[in-house]
Amino acid sequence: MSYFCTVVMENLKEKTAKSIAWGAVNNGTTQVLNLVFGIVLARQLSEDDYGIVALLTIFTALAGCIQSAGFSQALANLKPPTRRDYNAVAWFNIVAGFTMYAILFVCAPLIADFFSQPVLTDVSRLVFLTIPVSALGIVPNAKLWIELRNRELAIAAIVSLVLSGCTGMWLAFHDYGYWSLAWQQLVFISASAVIKYGFTRWCPTLPVDFSPIRRMFAFSSKLLLTNMLTVVSQNVLTFIFGKLLPIGVVGQFNQANKWNTMGHSFISNTMAQVAQPVLTKASDEAGRQQRVFRKMLRFTAFVSFPLMLGLALVAHEFIVVTIGEKWLPAVPLLQILCVGGAFLPLHTLYQNFIISRGRSDLYLWCIALMIVLQIGITLCLAPLGLTAMVAAFAVLNVVFTLCWHIALCRVEPFSLWHALKDTMPFALIALAVMAATHYATLWTDTLWLRLVVRILMAGLLYVGVMWLLRVKTLSECLEALRVKS
Repeated sequence: MSYFCTVVMENLKEKTAKSIAWGAVNNGTTQVLNLVFGIVLARQLSEDDYGIVALLTIFTALAGCIQSAGFSQALANLKPPTRRDYNAVAWFNIVAGFTMYAILFVCAPLIADFFSQPVLTDVSRLVFLTIPVSALGIVPNAKLWIELRNRELAIAAIVSLVLSGCTGMWLAFHDYGYWSLAWQQLVFISASAVIKYGFTRWCPTLPVDFSPIRRMFAFSSKLLLTNMLTVVSQNVLTFIFGKLLPIGVVGQFNQANKWNTMGHSFISNTMAQVAQPVLTKASDEAGRQQRVFRKMLRFTAFVSFPLMLGLALVAHEFIVVTIGEKWLPAVPLLQILCVGGAFLPLHTLYQNFIISRGRSDLYLWCIALMIVLQIGITLCLAPLGLTAMVAAFAVLNVVFTLCWHIALCRVEPFSLWHALKDTMPFALIALAVMAATHYATLWTDTLWLRLVVRILMAGLLYVGVMWLLRVKTLSECLEALRVKS
């Protein structure tokens, strides 16, 4: 019996290791492809094109939350999920997806009238097709995820991204404007669903039995509410700007926010993959969880501040060299957003600690408070213009770190002084390094050369300062790399 258990554990360990490796391949490759396709499309399309499609993001994201309703995670909690469970979730997703599309199809003219953009009627009806199509792929995606088949997930994501990116570029070069972005989304979702069905060879069957849905709903409903609030928090600014500002200005903000999101989400997603399970396991021993959390907090600050402040440093050169001078108005917006974005990975870490202690209610209340403050501050500063609203949003991200700290203290006594001690030295050193690099590289007017020199100089200077100060986090990272190699 013990031999059997050992074999099972070794197989699970091997499968997990391969899954993590393919997950890394997936994330790395998709980031590169998104960068390449994003640059090509941004050079070809106008700010109005991006603004039109950006206005629809919050509707498709909310509809996606409602149709999935957290059942993928609920299935993962079943040990193991049965064919009956998968079938019930699949039919629920399909019914909800087509219902949401019918509602949004009818509401398309109202959405166009709200934003004073008549073209949104036809464009939205195409973009909203992603909702019922994605419903067909939710259960196959869940099966692959639950079975740790990250190789298949990676292949599906990469192939879908290549197909959709090539479609978008072909349409853009043939002057289809915002339709290029709309079709790119639909092709990506459709290809992803088809490929995942091919890998699982699974499809829903009759009769329809929704009884497993009722059993899972108590768990999934909390995830549904959390996901919806998160979507609103991430997209509320674009929604408000779409109502108050010209569509071209919305496109400039969307471009700046896209690069900012790619930066901080790379760090946040990396930490989220390990933080939740590690913090949960560390909760068994008194004081150990806080020690682990502080170590993660230091590492996150060590990476986040130089990366995001570095992006702000090279924003002008990066934007002009990659996507062209027509996007220059996005530069100051990107620089401002990066300051607030540097703190968002810290938010993710606080959230994972709170959830690991079973306090999803605190998480929900904090997200809800964030949304209220975002809307209130943005509307109050609307007369001052876009820059003032974006700056207030960035300041809110910085200040709201304190709110997450207060929420964490409700479940675990944690000194604010310790939190500042673990994070602020990295922020101050990164800020000093970026300032020194800025002034030291003003000697060249060649943008691409300044971009390269600033990246290299800032990176070497930051690591050098960490080395001279004998920062333990740096030595731990170097040791991990040596062990891995």
